[in-house]
Amino acid sequence: MSLVSAEFLIFILISAGGYYLIPKRGQWIWLLAFSYLYYLSSGVGVVFFLLSGTLTTYVAGCSLEMLERSVGDTEIEKGTKKRKKKRVLILTLVFNFGILGILKYAGFFVENINLIFHTGFSFQTVLLPLGISFYTFQSMGYLLDVYWGKCKAEKNVFRFALFVSFFPQLLQGPIGRYDRLAEQLYRTHSFSMERIGFGAQRILWGYFKKLVLADRAGVVVNQVFQNYTDYMGITVMVAVLCYSIQLYADFSGGIDVVLGTAELFGITLDENFKRPFFAVSITDFWHRWHITLGTWMKDYVFYPLSLSKGMSRFGKWSKKRFGKKTGRVLPICAANIVVFIVVGIWHGAAWKYIVYGLYNGVLIALASLFAPVFRKGFEWTHIDPKSFGWKIVRIIRTFFLVNISWYFDMALSLSAAVTMIKNTVLGFRISALYDGTLLQLGLDRLDYIQLLIGVAVLFAVGILQEKGIRIRERISSYPLLIRWGIWMILLFSLPFFGYITAGKGGFIYAQF
Repeated sequence: MSLVSAEFLIFILISAGGYYLIPKRGQWIWLLAFSYLYYLSSGVGVVFFLLSGTLTTYVAGCSLEMLERSVGDTEIEKGTKKRKKKRVLILTLVFNFGILGILKYAGFFVENINLIFHTGFSFQTVLLPLGISFYTFQSMGYLLDVYWGKCKAEKNVFRFALFVSFFPQLLQGPIGRYDRLAEQLYRTHSFSMERIGFGAQRILWGYFKKLVLADRAGVVVNQVFQNYTDYMGITVMVAVLCYSIQLYADFSGGIDVVLGTAELFGITLDENFKRPFFAVSITDFWHRWHITLGTWMKDYVFYPLSLSKGMSRFGKWSKKRFGKKTGRVLPICAANIVVFIVVGIWHGAAWKYIVYGLYNGVLIALASLFAPVFRKGFEWTHIDPKSFGWKIVRIIRTFFLVNISWYFDMALSLSAAVTMIKNTVLGFRISALYDGTLLQLGLDRLDYIQLLIGVAVLFAVGILQEKGIRIRERISSYPLLIRWGIWMILLFSLPFFGYITAGKGGFIYAQF
């Protein structure tokens, strides 16, 4: 059930309406029922994967807590308890990530085995169950938190099932944390017209991004990236810029719909975006883009890896070999590269995604490694790194580097990405901007004008938010006529300016 469909709007109308009409003590049960109903809409068979992940994680969490409370204070008993807990953790992680790995990466693995060893193995590609990456990461994060003692295990299996399956975030996140989300899901909520209004406004803003911007920009993206050998120079650059618009408006727009839907039930999910194209570095970009994935990787991959014995030995070796300063930075650089390779693999089973992750990881590692050189450069050139002018330079530089990464993210393959980069440099002619070339990519002049106006609106909203202005709250303080006028303009912009026919294709990140 696409978030951009009449069926979804009817679904949330019924689910939110009933949520406030039934006895409050049954609200979380109502949410659980509708969450599984939503999941069943994608097929009955896929519920097996959701249930298996939920039940194994629930049992493992309870087992970890039971082992932690087991009696025995001697060193031998503590050691035995620690080994048993680690065994439970590893088995559950392997089972759940194993299912995800087989479904998502087995075909890629078999394909490369055949390529290297000239074998003829075959693997039947299967359609990924709805949201499996998101709910697997969310439930495994919960399990690790229980293992580390950061939160208590949930004793009620049905409540835990709601935490894993809460329907707004199933499709594309955000990846929730048990300590921030569970209490909101289980407590009772009273009807609030203000909260309903804010939720509806957030959903409307998400639809504006998706229908007016993402789906329109996607026409150019699909035309050029699907026929990449036919286009050169500025045409490819325009397609990559359109992909920046499409991906951000599609993903953040979808998250707006998700957060707005959750708000209808009185539940505040974690923000997943913070104006990423105002970032001043690649590191800053990833602090603003897909925030919940970044913090998940930081807490559950980067920190354990950085504090591991192997990384400690590498740090000692680096200090002896390169000196104390460089030796301290190198392990962090190595951990960052590993983390972003994992991020790349998370995005999909293809070499282009691995290179995409490696590209980001290497840039972040180099920025850390050469930070002392940059500081000396500022001293020699007398540039104030905190000045507004230099901030603009850094934003433009970061935007340029991010757009290079999109070649690998969107191209049909790694070789296609390399070809497109080469074609961008070759055959570069500025006349393509005004000689009608761009009008052969599926959009007419009016479409481009609407796209630019939409981007300008998005940019203006971003500037206001960067200044700390809470736009919905500010608008709610205006007189009724002005307030409703703003939202009516936004609402009626959808059928008039939205690329409605393309909206049926769903959201890009749903495939991950």
